Amino acid sequence: MKVPGISLLVFLACTASISALSTLPSGTLVVSKSPSPGQYESIMKAVKALSTTSTAKQTIYIKKGEYKEQVVIPLLRSPLSIYGETSTPLTYKGNTVNIKHSAGQSDGFNNDQTGTLRVLTPNFSLYNVNVYNQKGKGTQAVALSAQKENQGYYGVSIIGYQDTLLAQKGAQFYAKSYIEGAVDFMFGDARAVFYDCDIGVSAGGGYVLANGRNTSDLTSLFLVDKCRIHAAEKHSVEEKTVYLGRPWGTHSTALVQRTDLGKIINPKGWSEWSKTDQHTDNAILAELDNTGEGASGERASFAKKLRSYVPFETVLGPSYRDWVDSAYVAS
Repeated sequence: MKVPGISLLVFLACTASISALSTLPSGTLVVSKSPSPGQYESIMKAVKALSTTSTAKQTIYIKKGEYKEQVVIPLLRSPLSIYGETSTPLTYKGNTVNIKHSAGQSDGFNNDQTGTLRVLTPNFSLYNVNVYNQKGKGTQAVALSAQKENQGYYGVSIIGYQDTLLAQKGAQFYAKSYIEGAVDFMFGDARAVFYDCDIGVSAGGGYVLANGRNTSDLTSLFLVDKCRIHAAEKHSVEEKTVYLGRPWGTHSTALVQRTDLGKIINPKGWSEWSKTDQHTDNAILAELDNTGEGASGERASFAKKLRSYVPFETVLGPSYRDWVDSAYVAS
């Protein structure tokens, strides 16, 4: 099926205790539950110690522990990288740093304000940290609010229920990470790639992706590539009750390719936004070469099939190699 007005259509039819850093750069701010002199006992105290005027790259290293706080990264002039202590840098499975907070729209906040980790600066990287919004069912409650361009998330876990991950603006890259939720839990207006991630669904009846693009130009796009979408561990999810996504915006664009889809996925694959406000006329919700029990079945009439794989540069732009960590991308 041909859809006019978008260039994208050419594609349609280590040691026991380490981090991704080998050594800590000079000037690294260290966070610890038992801080030594010169270290910080909370993540926000380290964040407040960052320079907002320097253009030299800054680094925070977080030692093992549970940090019950909301973390807000302000606008900086420099790149910033935050590393969590881990035994397995290239995956989330050995992470030892947990940031936990509970806030939802039912508390009087907007989506961004509910975020456990709110990143308001570009040129940001996060490694091997688990981020939780513990508000639970019944309200929108963001774990990660990613608000600027050129942000990379590597070996992280992002866990909530509804609206877990707000990928809101610019080019963003998520690799070898874990994202969990039940309702519209990967949403926003960014140009985001999710690569080699485990996506866990904690309840049936919901939707994974909710891209918010509302214009005909390609300002927003979600690409899920070589991921795995299954029921979250220790959660019972009925077969065929979960949709890959629904169009939050009138021109919503979400693509899923080379991904393993579990039996929880409904054969239609995709849903309209609502019965009265469908948003399907200009939406591009497409797949190619997915596998698993959830990859079969007659897809929704408005769903499309990619003609070829969509490369990262289509989503992130031609200069993405300048800021994406190549260690997390297969050669």
